[in-house]
Amino acid sequence: MPEPALHEVADGVFAYVQPDGSWMLNNTGLVLDGAGGHVLVDTTCTEARNRALLARVAEVAGEGPPRALVNTHHHGDHTYGNWLLPAATPVIGHVHCRADILAAGLVAAEILTGPAYGELRLRPPEVTFETRMALHAGERRIDLLHAGPAHTRGDVIAWLPEERVAFAGDLVINGGQPFLVEGSVAGYPRALAMLRELDPLVLVPGHGAICRGDEIRRVLDDLVGYTALVDGLARYGHKTGAPPLTMARAAARELGPFADWTERERLVGNLHRAYHELDGNPLGSPLALTGVWPDMVTVNGGPIACHA
Repeated sequence: MPEPALHEVADGVFAYVQPDGSWMLNNTGLVLDGAGGHVLVDTTCTEARNRALLARVAEVAGEGPPRALVNTHHHGDHTYGNWLLPAATPVIGHVHCRADILAAGLVAAEILTGPAYGELRLRPPEVTFETRMALHAGERRIDLLHAGPAHTRGDVIAWLPEERVAFAGDLVINGGQPFLVEGSVAGYPRALAMLRELDPLVLVPGHGAICRGDEIRRVLDDLVGYTALVDGLARYGHKTGAPPLTMARAAARELGPFADWTERERLVGNLHRAYHELDGNPLGSPLALTGVWPDMVTVNGGPIACHA
């Protein structure tokens, strides 16, 4: 598998991309502030990968600690490295991101047992907000925009308005099925519309290749189409009494343009979330991942691999 790489997507703005973008192999961001400091967007999942990230960042940004770290959501692949940053570096995230890190604990590492995680400690955001927040770092302005419930209930877009670069977190997974179990099927299209309205020149997804120009519109259109497929399957299954696993199995050969997307086991998880909403539960309300995961393993045909 190729090594992670740091790509400059605008002057002094970088995306750290971890191939192949599958489970727990996420992307992060680095923003230089023009005054010798820097801001990070997300961390990674294992101690070794986080130390490699920080070493690569130091090559570009210098040895000083980040001015701030932004978490786009609570999942462990984006937050398990928070603890490696100095206490003087504030971690910033949505209020739900903080609450959900504390509630989830290390469940991701307990379910996806393949990686050698090394030492793990929980460190939730110390600075939280509800709707939006402007982070000023030297010459840079980074707007933090709450977009959930979608992938999770605490999704945040890190938007650089001058450079027109969006760090989307897992609102966008380029080449893989999105994962909406802890977010909202109904809310997801609204988050994608928010990204579209920003009109970025560069969109850094949470997993997969960086998107530029017309590719951004294509990727967002595809994700909207996928969500419509999930919604249609869920409505039919919910009405007829067919459980999510039955609907996912029936749809496996009828995914059309999404048939080649990775992580096909996410479909049944997303159907569980859609059924939860069709039952009348509020968008983003709790749905235990541990209760959904067995169906995902069944669809996958065995334990779900993680190569992080």
